[in-house]
Amino acid sequence: MSNELFDIDPIELQFHFELNKQISCSQYLTNKTDSYVAFKVKTTNPKRYCVRPNIGVVLPGSSIEVVVIMQAQKEVPADMQCKDKFLVQCFVASPGAIATEITTEMFNQEAGHRVEETKLRVVYVDPPLLPSPEQLKRGSNRNQSGGGILIRTRWYISARGLRRRTVKGGEVAIHG
Repeated sequence: MSNELFDIDPIELQFHFELNKQISCSQYLTNKTDSYVAFKVKTTNPKRYCVRPNIGVVLPGSSIEVVVIMQAQKEVPADMQCKDKFLVQCFVASPGAIATEITTEMFNQEAGHRVEETKLRVVYVDPPLLPSPEQLKRGSNRNQSGGGILIRTRWYISARGLRRRTVKGGEVAIHG
């Protein structure tokens, strides 16, 4: 999704919902202009989410990652539906502008400022399927042959959570 100033990807915030676990989701704002663009991210439920950075400036032709963290939830929502929304506001800033110079008042359309707004919805999705504990114990070695290239996948637990290490034709890739 995009507006005149930013391409926003993805167009909805997807959280792999798990009880009692803080979950994050990344959003990328890409400045498609030749100007500095200031942005602010707002939500309908500020106690549930933490947005970093929630205000800033994106240089011409550049992108920024905005991380949205949903606080741990104690209950499963009915039908895994979420009514929370986010609003990305942006405007053309002065050349050389920096985040500390951007104020909340600059996003006030009623004061005559030209501010573009894009609404984003929140979607809860089931967490990815995990291998069985038995597969984790033995490393879930799975050898496959594809055109003479050996592919080997190993699941393991790291400090960053469940990870998958794939070796294909001597190249190693870590997924997670």
